[in-house]
Amino acid sequence: MELGDVTMPAEGRGQAVVDPPAAVRPVPFSEFILKVHSRCNLACDYCYMYELADRRARTDPPLMSAEIFELTCRRVAEHVRAHELSTARIVLHGGEPLLAGAATLARMAERLRAAVQPTSARVSVQTNGTLLDERALSVLADAGVLIGVSLDGDRAVNDRRRRYASGRGSFDEVDRALRLLADRPGAYAGILCVVDLDADPRRTYEALLAYRPPIVDFLLPHANWDAPPPGRGQAAYGSWLCDAFDAWYDVPVRLTRVRLFEELINLLLGGSSRTESVGLSPVAAVVVNTDGGYEQVDTLRSTYSGAVDTDLTVFDHSFDDVLRHPAVAVRQAGLSALAAECRACPVHLVCGGGNYPHRYRAGSFRNPSVYCHDLRLLIGHVSRRLRADLTGLRSRGR
Repeated sequence: MELGDVTMPAEGRGQAVVDPPAAVRPVPFSEFILKVHSRCNLACDYCYMYELADRRARTDPPLMSAEIFELTCRRVAEHVRAHELSTARIVLHGGEPLLAGAATLARMAERLRAAVQPTSARVSVQTNGTLLDERALSVLADAGVLIGVSLDGDRAVNDRRRRYASGRGSFDEVDRALRLLADRPGAYAGILCVVDLDADPRRTYEALLAYRPPIVDFLLPHANWDAPPPGRGQAAYGSWLCDAFDAWYDVPVRLTRVRLFEELINLLLGGSSRTESVGLSPVAAVVVNTDGGYEQVDTLRSTYSGAVDTDLTVFDHSFDDVLRHPAVAVRQAGLSALAAECRACPVHLVCGGGNYPHRYRAGSFRNPSVYCHDLRLLIGHVSRRLRADLTGLRSRGR
């Protein structure tokens, strides 16, 4: 078995559990994504759950049952205790998780924290924001649940793609939710923003800043070599991100964190990554679907039908069983899982081959990212800005 060539397109489930390659030492999961509600009240045109290659979520059970949730709590608890983890990140996800009701999510958070003690649980919910009114926010905040919201910029930018099935935009409801969140910083996890080339990067960044987020995460649209991203010219996304980086970096006082930019700076200075989008740190996130099935991170749904499957469930298998799945082992293999041209690239330790789903082509993930040129451009830009600043500091004797 060669790393990088284990996950092949197939209909349905059926991949066997085998021991990972001898060179790969499994890293325990520390982020557990629970699909508590599989449906969504929006119809965003880039949604990897409903609009891209794998749309089977449409037929998943709408809600995670009480039995499956309780089994999941026990499985998470046994995993964190077996590996003596001090902290676990647990994300209540969807679809749209708030369709389950804020009170239900608060009770889930309480049960999860009790289950994993003495491990500390950081429980968050990732929402489109449309159902986050003052009452729901109070319920979640009082339960210690952090809230992340998706917004792609100002009204015109957001409503191009983040719409209801009727075609009506979602901006008004999300704007209301984020204004409420800005006044509850203790409950505010941050904003996710998908890059839109038709939007001005500086104006987009400034639009997000208006909501005083503790952190912003710019996401490249999920695409691959078989389904390329929408774009105009080589490295258009890299250019967009360079402009956004300058808007964030060129201020006397930084007003928020930007995860992608901080990760690149950290990697360029010799650190390790804390996200799977860049760097070579092993993936440490796992999904439990509403039906109790263990899945890989669900952005893989953008590649082909069945890419997330493990054929394992909370009924019969532990999270350690998932760690032994060959596709998970590959995603923890670091350098050895990269394509030969990636390993020869001077920035591969920073890029890390890019986000795993973005490498897919014709049955294999052993390819450079479809955003390779964009990442090279952005990494070079950030590196030059850092070098210039460090040189300036040295010349001033600091």
